[in-house]
Amino acid sequence: VKRLLTLLTCLYFLPQLCGSIILGVSIWIRVSGSQQVNARSHTSTILLAGANLLIAVGSIIMVLGFLGCCGAVRESRCMLMLFFIGLLLIVILQVTGGILGAVYKSQVELALNLTLMPNVEALQSTTGEYKDYQDSFQDFQKENQCCGLQRGPEDWGKNFNKPSSKICQCEVEKPSSSDLCISYADRYIYKKPCAQVIVKIIEDNLVIIMGIAFGLAVIEILGLVFSMTLYCQIGRK
Repeated sequence: VKRLLTLLTCLYFLPQLCGSIILGVSIWIRVSGSQQVNARSHTSTILLAGANLLIAVGSIIMVLGFLGCCGAVRESRCMLMLFFIGLLLIVILQVTGGILGAVYKSQVELALNLTLMPNVEALQSTTGEYKDYQDSFQDFQKENQCCGLQRGPEDWGKNFNKPSSKICQCEVEKPSSSDLCISYADRYIYKKPCAQVIVKIIEDNLVIIMGIAFGLAVIEILGLVFSMTLYCQIGRK
């Protein structure tokens, strides 16, 4: 039992440490993001939503790690059972998410198109409220050689035709003969919508994410087995 206690203590300390790091970094992002970016901008909405999610994840991992450590050291069946239930729920969610991700991978583009509608409205805004987002998206277009989100230059609305506007401008040698560019409104622009780029990025990383999720699930299942083993052994004393 003592060897099992030592093993479990080390095993439960790692997630608590990871949870602390995640929590600390996410709180820093949350605080600095709310100070540096206009809270009404689309960019800050995404940033703060991601930070809030990380805070929740870090907190849950810390609590579970604490329950596991204390339960193992103090031989508390109650804490071990709480740890077991919490970890079991996380494993179920991870496996479910991984399966759904694998099954619906082909529908990523459809789901993304529905999600991008508010972003299109932000690109078309002429009030200046989303200027930071528009500037960032122009940098994204240049980097990935794409234009707009779903319908190319039409997604920019009136902003596309502003004087001296270089939105979507094809910055390659000989754009007239390049497969990346098309002629539109008396200038050459990138012809590929950025939604295609985003979908490819998601699909390329989806396999990695699912692999990590299933890998973590294996480690967590080991934690479930060890915690239940210790729970039963403590009960026999």
